[in-house]
Amino acid sequence: MPHATQSHPRGGGRFPLLSTVDFPADLRRLPPEELPALASELRAFLVDSVSRTGGHLAAGLGVVELTIALHYVFDTPEDRLIWDVGHQAYPHKILTGRRERMATLRQGGGLSGFPKRSESEYDTFGVGHSSTSIGAAMGMATAARLKGEQRHVIAVIGDGALGAGMAFEALNHAGSTDTDMMVILNDNEMSISPPVGAISNHLAQILSSKLYTSVREGGKSALKSLPSIRQLVGRWEEHMKGMVMPSTLFEELGFNYIGPIDGHDIEALVATLRNMKTMRGPRLLHIVTRKGQGYEPAEEMPVVFHGVSPFDCATGTMSGKSSGRTYTQIFGDWLCDAADQDARLIGITPAMSEGSGLTCFARQFPDRYHDVGIAEQHALTLAAGLACEGLKPVVAIYSTFLQRAYDQLIHDICLQDLDVTLAVDRAGLVGADGATHAGSFDLSYARCLPNLVIAAPGDENECRRLLQTAFEYPGPAMVRYPRGAGPAVQIEPGLVPLPIGKGEIRRTGRDIAILAFGSRLAPALAAGEALDATVANMRFVKPLDEELILDLAARHRLLVTVEENAVAGGAGSAVAELLAERGLTNARLHLGLPDRYLPHDNHELQLAACGLDAGGIERSIRAALERLGPAAGVSA
Repeated sequence: MPHATQSHPRGGGRFPLLSTVDFPADLRRLPPEELPALASELRAFLVDSVSRTGGHLAAGLGVVELTIALHYVFDTPEDRLIWDVGHQAYPHKILTGRRERMATLRQGGGLSGFPKRSESEYDTFGVGHSSTSIGAAMGMATAARLKGEQRHVIAVIGDGALGAGMAFEALNHAGSTDTDMMVILNDNEMSISPPVGAISNHLAQILSSKLYTSVREGGKSALKSLPSIRQLVGRWEEHMKGMVMPSTLFEELGFNYIGPIDGHDIEALVATLRNMKTMRGPRLLHIVTRKGQGYEPAEEMPVVFHGVSPFDCATGTMSGKSSGRTYTQIFGDWLCDAADQDARLIGITPAMSEGSGLTCFARQFPDRYHDVGIAEQHALTLAAGLACEGLKPVVAIYSTFLQRAYDQLIHDICLQDLDVTLAVDRAGLVGADGATHAGSFDLSYARCLPNLVIAAPGDENECRRLLQTAFEYPGPAMVRYPRGAGPAVQIEPGLVPLPIGKGEIRRTGRDIAILAFGSRLAPALAAGEALDATVANMRFVKPLDEELILDLAARHRLLVTVEENAVAGGAGSAVAELLAERGLTNARLHLGLPDRYLPHDNHELQLAACGLDAGGIERSIRAALERLGPAAGVSA
C-alpha cells in the first residue's frame, strides 16, 4: 500500500487524533509527543480527500509537519501566516476549521483551491500567483508596527517561487528596513542546499537560541567603539556560518539566516520556530522537504501529482482524464513540427513546461528550449533579445501569467515591433482553479497595443493554422486559446497559415449576425441554428476583418459579438468602435464575461452562468429581440 494510517487510543475512526483538532487552538493543547502521530493522520486524510476531489497534492504532502509546527508555535490567526501561491495550503485548511468541507474542494460553492480571505480568517492573504508572500508579509508587519500591535508575521515561500524577481525585491526591501518578520524558505527541489540531517538541525537550533542571539547582539554593542575589531568578528561569523550553510546571500540582504533543517522533523521544527519567535528583525528559516512526502506515487512522480484529477489511493491511478486532444497538445505538436522546419524557432516557458505543452519540444530540441523559472517578465524580455538577433522565439504562457509581464509586452516587444510569437493558453475561464487563474482580460489589455496581431481560433485545426500564421508574421503576434479540448475537428497536416485579419461566414441567416471570437464559435453556431442567424467566425481580434463586419452590418439589423473575455474592452468593444467610427447605428449586443471575478466551478457551469453556452446565447439574443420589437423578424 502506498500509504497507511495509524490508530490511536483517543477514539475510534480512521483519524482519531485529527478528529479532535478543529482549529489551531485545539492543536496547541496537544503534547509535543503526539504531533508526529497527528502528522501521519493529516497526511493520510489529505491523500484520501484529494483522491476524491482532485486538486493539488504533492506540495501539500511536503509541508504537513511545517503546517502543524507553525500553527502549534504561533497564535494564528492573530499571528499572520501567508502561504505563497497556495498549492501547499490544503493541510492549513484542514487544521483551520475546514476539515469537514474538504469534500467540496474546488467545486461550485465549495472551498477554494487557494487561500482566500473571504473564506477564513486564517487565510490572511489571497494568493494564486507566486512570489507575493514576502511583500504581503512586509506590508502586514509594517502595519502592525505603525498601529502599535504586537504580532508575528510569517511568509512561507518555495525555492521555485523565490526565483521570481518580486520575491527578491521584497527581501531586499525588508532587509534594508529591519522589518520584524519571518520568511520560511521551503526548499523541496534540492536546488539550494545539500542534504541535511542531525548536525544541521542542531546547528539551526543553536543559531536561533536565546543564548546565541544575546551574545551576538551584545557583542555588536560592545564592539561599536572598536569598528575594525567588529568588522573582523563579523567576517569570522560569516565565514564560519558559510562553511556549514548557504547563508551568505540572505545575510547580505539583511536577514538573520537559520538552517537548513529537515522540514519533516517536527521536533526540530517546533524547537527552532520557538527560538526564532523570540528574535526580532527580518529572519529566514531554510527548511528542506520532499514533495509528495509520505505517499509513494507522489514521491516518485511529484510533477504528475502536483495537480491531479480524482485517483485511486491504493495505486495512484488517475481517473477523469479527457480522451480528446486539448489545445495545449495541439500547440505542443505544432511547436515540434515548426521547430523541425525552422532552426530559428526558440521555445520559452516561465516554469510551465508540462502545463503549456513543451515537454516533447524540450526533449527533441534541448538546445532551443528555455524554462526561465517563475519569471514571466524575464521570459518576454529574453524573447525580445533573441528576436533582436534574428531568431524567432515562441513564448508559451498562460493568459493569467501574461498579466505579470505586461510592461515587457508593451515596452520590450510591441514598442520595438519585434518578431515574438505568444502562445497564450488558458484564455477565458478555467473551472476549478477559479478567479486567480482565469484568463479573462487578455483581449482587453492586449488589443490596445500597437503592432500586435491577436488571433483567437474557433477550433483545434484553426489553432494550429493560426499558430503558424503568428509565427510567420514578422512582428509581435499572439494566439489565445482556451483550456481543455475543443469541438474535436479533424487536424490538417502541414504548416499552413491563414490570411491575417480575415474571418469567414460559417452560417448564413437573416436579421441577426453573430460574430464569434475564438472558443465561443461552437455554441454560437448552435444558437445560430435555433435563431436562423448568420454566424461569422472572426478569427482575428486585431486586425479586425472590417470588410466582413461592415458587410454584416449592411445586411443585418442586430449584431451580436460573443467572446470568452471580459466584455469591457474586449473584442465586442473593438467592433463597437468600428461601427461608431463609420456612423453605423445597428442594434448591438455584446456577450462575454461580466464585470466581476467569477468563483471556481466546473468550466461548463461557469460558461452557462455567464450565458456563454448555446442556450445562454440564444436566450440573450431573444431578449434583445423583444426589446427591439417584431421588426427583427424572429419570434421571441
